[in-house]
Amino acid sequence: MCRKLALAATALITGMILTTPQAHAFGAPKKPVPVAAPAEDAKPRASAEQRATAERMDPLSRAAFWAAQVNADPKDGEAGLRLAAALRALGRYQEAYEAAQSVLVMNPNDVEALLETARVALADNQGFFAIAPATKAMALAPKDWRAPSLLAVGCDQAGRPAEALAAHRKAMAVAPDNPLVLSNAAMFQAGQGDRAGAEALLRRAVTLPGATIQVRQNLALVLGLEGKMSEAEALQRQDLPPQMVDNNLAYLKAAALR
Repeated sequence: MCRKLALAATALITGMILTTPQAHAFGAPKKPVPVAAPAEDAKPRASAEQRATAERMDPLSRAAFWAAQVNADPKDGEAGLRLAAALRALGRYQEAYEAAQSVLVMNPNDVEALLETARVALADNQGFFAIAPATKAMALAPKDWRAPSLLAVGCDQAGRPAEALAAHRKAMAVAPDNPLVLSNAAMFQAGQGDRAGAEALLRRAVTLPGATIQVRQNLALVLGLEGKMSEAEALQRQDLPPQMVDNNLAYLKAAALR
């Protein structure tokens, strides 16, 4: 799969699976950047309303808030997962991984922690290390479309297309009308050279409730790669600023000529 298609698919999108720092995907340990006060200064548990407000903050503020909550109560699984997600949004993948793993230490069968571990690996383009947690999450929650969808992207990043296809099919069987599932499957097909099949899936996806900007822009990308520039441009201009559209169109025109 080309890099741009892989990024588009990943964006749609998560006992311990990986047991040691050396085993995970994120390279040599890095010195963490503090995001909260030391444990001795930790504040008491925030209220539900305060927590909801924190989730509307920017990623750095969210990370600081949730780190303080983890300091206040290291057994607070919700805080650990929210911290991992905020760190992932900041691109601090090793710290995000460690935050998710801290939750799995307390509960190795926590599906949300397994999914977040997979998301961190995918965000760092290290799909191989998303496979084990996504597979375990799929076994624990067989009706949850997120696990096979993440597994599919992980297998694709790891160069295992047959397994990726099987996982995409599983996700679509679980959630046949989910636009994110269809979009992920479509981007995989496009990366495998089946642009017509990808277009058909994406055209269906954009008509479904819950279709996001990312789904529409994935359709625009595939249309552009097929040389359907007018329609691709119209879709892009719905959601993106002019300079970004111009840059994207230049990429698509060059790619369509290859």
